[in-house]
Amino acid sequence: MDTFLRFLYEFVNQIVAGLYSILQGIKQILNFPAFYNLVSQYKGDFTGAEWILVAITILFMIVFYGGTIFLVVFAVRKIAKRIKPVSKSALINEVEELNKKVIKLSKEKDEILAMKVSQLGLKPSDLSEGGELEEEKSQEEEATAGETGIRFSKLNLIDMEYADYKIKNYGNTFDLPELCYNFRNFAASKLKLFYKERMIRTFVAGLASTRLVILQGISGTGKTSLAYAWGKFMKQDSCVASVQPSWRDRTDLFGYFNEFTKKFNETELLKEMYIADYTDDVYTVILDEMNLSRVEYYFAEMLSILEMPDKKEWIIEIVPNSWPSDPKKLMHGKIQVPPNMWYIGTINNDDSTFAVTDKVYDRAMPIDINEKGEPFTPDDVDAQNINYSHLDKLFTEAMENFAITQETLDKIEKMDDFVIKHFRIAFGNRIVAHMKKFVPVYVACGGTEVEGVDYFIAKKILRKFEQLNMALIRDEIDGYIKFLDDTFGKGAMAECIEYLLRLKKMG
Repeated sequence: MDTFLRFLYEFVNQIVAGLYSILQGIKQILNFPAFYNLVSQYKGDFTGAEWILVAITILFMIVFYGGTIFLVVFAVRKIAKRIKPVSKSALINEVEELNKKVIKLSKEKDEILAMKVSQLGLKPSDLSEGGELEEEKSQEEEATAGETGIRFSKLNLIDMEYADYKIKNYGNTFDLPELCYNFRNFAASKLKLFYKERMIRTFVAGLASTRLVILQGISGTGKTSLAYAWGKFMKQDSCVASVQPSWRDRTDLFGYFNEFTKKFNETELLKEMYIADYTDDVYTVILDEMNLSRVEYYFAEMLSILEMPDKKEWIIEIVPNSWPSDPKKLMHGKIQVPPNMWYIGTINNDDSTFAVTDKVYDRAMPIDINEKGEPFTPDDVDAQNINYSHLDKLFTEAMENFAITQETLDKIEKMDDFVIKHFRIAFGNRIVAHMKKFVPVYVACGGTEVEGVDYFIAKKILRKFEQLNMALIRDEIDGYIKFLDDTFGKGAMAECIEYLLRLKKMG
């Protein structure tokens, strides 16, 4: 043991001595006063030529020290940059910039192609998809440019197809409970999609309250499938618009006019809107993963339009002018947003998506789908032709016959005062107006008034609590739960209480 201790002492001593030598060496290298004294000692003996060599030596030393310091600082900064965590927003911004560059390069490619084609005396539309030339056009046809050409080829074809179309009356006689029953059993029997009665009831009531419904929740619970099944049930397949991270404005929804080809790039959504304006059927647009881009970027104009009470004012400008060859229903470059079309967005809340803002939520009806429906033995129900006018009539009648009672409205007003006082959050007239549409239809579909109010408040109002500091409001939550029990009845507001308890646990 003594031998090992001696060995260990000498071993450690060797390391310490080496480190000491290094420190002494660094100290000696950085001993600038010693360098000054050395120069002072020899300055009387230096000749003129030797002074030049001394100056070069000092200059070399300065360069050496400066270069060493620069390399050390550069290495430290590079290491720090590597280990510095990159925020989610920074990554998203970088992806946005890359998407912008891709779009810009694509447009430049189209411009170059248009220039090359024009040099051959042809129009860009004279090229097939494989790049091969089609049959030569006549001189007259080549001269057809500008405002004498056809820029909405797809919409013009729709005009031709529906030239002799007459709105069909399907003779619908069903009521809202029957509609919910048939839809639920159709989805189960034909599509093997199972949903609870309450989910179908909530979905139909959501359609009655607003044209924009948001289906949100964990992946795999059937959000997109619900909207898809609704289109199948109505015998009008849903138009799926898969939102991309590069979407920045409404042209991603409706298309844009290409100045080089003199054609309007029409999207499937624009075609579906144009067809819907001819008919009295029910149409559905699925904005799949709608928060991959910021909803306000591409849907802002629609949010404002769909909020107007007069449906005749639902007008959107597609192009700033009109051509003689424009489609029949495109008046002065503007198109009617059809009232018989609903927009159903699906949302996955994860790191790859944007948070949906209050501006969007306040104008939409969010529906949570966080659990799979339990399989059951359904009745065999076929898809149905349904007139929008009949469905809208059922919604209007429900709002008149099952209007929220004054007693419940008084309770809601008391709750509004309580929330303002304790949480500094107000409902707003828009949300109350939505509630007066949602709850009556929910009741008409077979639910109760308290259930409808409970669900609506939990999804439209209590959601705003997530923006608050949980540490500050945590003690107020128990008081709010007690208020709900005292005002609406013990456990009557089950959805709200469950949400508040989950919020308290998260805080």
